[in-house]
Amino acid sequence: MREQLLLYGVGVERPSPKTDTTSTFSDNLSMPIHRWFRFSAGFSAAWASEVMLREIANGRTKVFDPFAGSGTVLLEGERCGIESAGVEAHPFVARVARAKLHWRENPKAFRDYALAVLQYAKKHDGNCEGYSSLIGKCYPQDALSRLDSLKKAWSKIADGSANSELTWLALVSILRECSPVGTAQWQYVLPNKSKARAADPFKAFEAKVYLMSGDMAGRQREESGPAAMLHAGDARSCAPVPDKWADLVITSPPYTNNYDYADATRLEMSFLGEVEGWGDLQDAVRKYLVRSCTQHVAKLNGETFDILDQPLLAAIREEMVSVCKRLEAEREHHGGKKPYHTMIAAYFEDMARVWQSLRRVTAMGALVCFVVGDSAPYGVYVPVDKWLGELAVSAGFKSFAFEKTRDRNVKWKNRKHRVPLHEGRLWVQG
Repeated sequence: MREQLLLYGVGVERPSPKTDTTSTFSDNLSMPIHRWFRFSAGFSAAWASEVMLREIANGRTKVFDPFAGSGTVLLEGERCGIESAGVEAHPFVARVARAKLHWRENPKAFRDYALAVLQYAKKHDGNCEGYSSLIGKCYPQDALSRLDSLKKAWSKIADGSANSELTWLALVSILRECSPVGTAQWQYVLPNKSKARAADPFKAFEAKVYLMSGDMAGRQREESGPAAMLHAGDARSCAPVPDKWADLVITSPPYTNNYDYADATRLEMSFLGEVEGWGDLQDAVRKYLVRSCTQHVAKLNGETFDILDQPLLAAIREEMVSVCKRLEAEREHHGGKKPYHTMIAAYFEDMARVWQSLRRVTAMGALVCFVVGDSAPYGVYVPVDKWLGELAVSAGFKSFAFEKTRDRNVKWKNRKHRVPLHEGRLWVQG
């Protein structure tokens, strides 16, 4: 079987395996360091490494990820010996990535630090009071008491050091496995689902510490390049990154599937006391992110077509107006009346700004790869890869091509629409 790499006017044949999961995070769950925290919005670290090694052979020396997430590209950039930098706007996810990047620390020193936290926690009872209703639904009192004692033990000796942050990561990474209820990345409490057995917090924490320290020791036996640079920032400006710094970009922007990426870590942030409820996510996280869900645009319904008039969207305006008008009309036939038309307009305005920023921070001749998927809110198809490619060209890049890796939405059971979708890689030449 052969897959076509489509260059919108020029087709290039490329061999393709029967099943390609490189555009998903699933392979990372068994990879050292990457497996420390499960963040579903990602792609294969092994694939990213293959791309980097190939492009290093082609003379590229600096890789950039404007949606760095939990650090996939940065960690693999270090392994491949290429200079790597990233920007991440989600405060909690950026902290996870920074903690992972501390893998160079002394494994024994980290283990001793973390186990001292555990021993302190075992000697001091935790408290179940003061937690949000979400946390109360997710944990029985004995489990929450132990998690609370771990949190308080960590807080008592937390000093902002690398070992302190690694220990923080060990704690937040066990929260889901210690809950007996069905917790998922997008829906946190599933009343009809429960686990046969939830992990004991103390045992889970100890096991995680040994896993992490073992991964650190193993990674340190490998050759590595310069330490990656991670900036807290916005992909729409890439402000901390110098002009023409990168000659390779590997990333995956938010999809237009109405996933609330701010909500993806609400369980952890609620446990830490960083948010009290869903409404707090707006100021704590959502305001920093690309507008890829209807929660971002609730107050912009009347501005949809004003957004489409932005000069940045000129290259795709005619098609976008048609799609947004269909979405606006379709909305009236659905009980939720979600403003998908506004979300699509705002998303592509934001992504147009991302392309402008990438044109600034990339050298001439740079290669850019976006892992993307299309969407069909209310059954109205949105050609995400095509529009993103056209925005790239309008920002000053030379050409684009799309390589499909897998089909999506082909099993119709429990689906809201029957529009076939796909996922793959958008390649942009600089």
